[in-house]
Amino acid sequence: MTTTLRPTEPLQRSADGTRSRHYNVCVNSRPVGAIHLATDPFAPSVAVIQDLRIEEPDRGRGRGTVAALAAEEVLRGWGCEQIEVAVPGDAAAALRLAGALGYVTRNRTMEKALGDTPPDLPAGSAGRPMTAAEYEVRDRARREAYAQDWIRRGMPQGEAYAKAHRDHDLLLPQGTATDGMRLSVLEHDGVPVGNLWLGRRAGNAFVYDVEVDEARRGRGHGRTLMLLAEAQAVAAGDRRIALNVFAGNAPAERLYASLGYGTTTHHLYKSLL
Repeated sequence: MTTTLRPTEPLQRSADGTRSRHYNVCVNSRPVGAIHLATDPFAPSVAVIQDLRIEEPDRGRGRGTVAALAAEEVLRGWGCEQIEVAVPGDAAAALRLAGALGYVTRNRTMEKALGDTPPDLPAGSAGRPMTAAEYEVRDRARREAYAQDWIRRGMPQGEAYAKAHRDHDLLLPQGTATDGMRLSVLEHDGVPVGNLWLGRRAGNAFVYDVEVDEARRGRGHGRTLMLLAEAQAVAAGDRRIALNVFAGNAPAERLYASLGYGTTTHHLYKSLL
């Protein structure tokens, strides 16, 4: 039997240069599923599998594997150099398939349910609003670190820096005064030891960034910053809190797991070169 992709629409091209197209996954011309391919609007060389579904009766027969490989050939024809896919945290079979096809985890989205009572911070620890001067220093460092994270995980340097500036400019257009964003400094015994950037995403509180000053690491301040984030989220009426963690950041992964965060989405990528 032959598994192929059959377009269900013309190739879509938007004003920003993004390409997109839906296909049926067919076996001997019989539709058994669907796949949706697109390119990143800010990184034309990066493609995304938006959706890949195989109907229940045809699962477990390698249809998804062949469809994913066929998608790679389509995307090479579009000039793409990298492909990305998001896999739900509980989709073990899809995660195994991605791994078998050579996809590597770039980052994970993790989430936690919150109670009604804000957690207490350790004695001597307290959060306060970040000043404008502190924000300027931290913003430069955050953009650089964010770009380097993407570069280490295969994104071309120019695209990584463009993404870092674009994402920060979109999320914090007014800096510390940006509506819906809360930037804080954690102090311990009156000394600044770290900072927190808390906002909202997809209806939940979202930790965009948490950082302990290098000289203050290994003393539990990372856990305290996460407790501060949860306290602020509960006080704002949120009942769930989420965050992103890059693969390989073992200390952060252990911390979040110990606090009760679970993976909701795996974000993977693969080179098409």
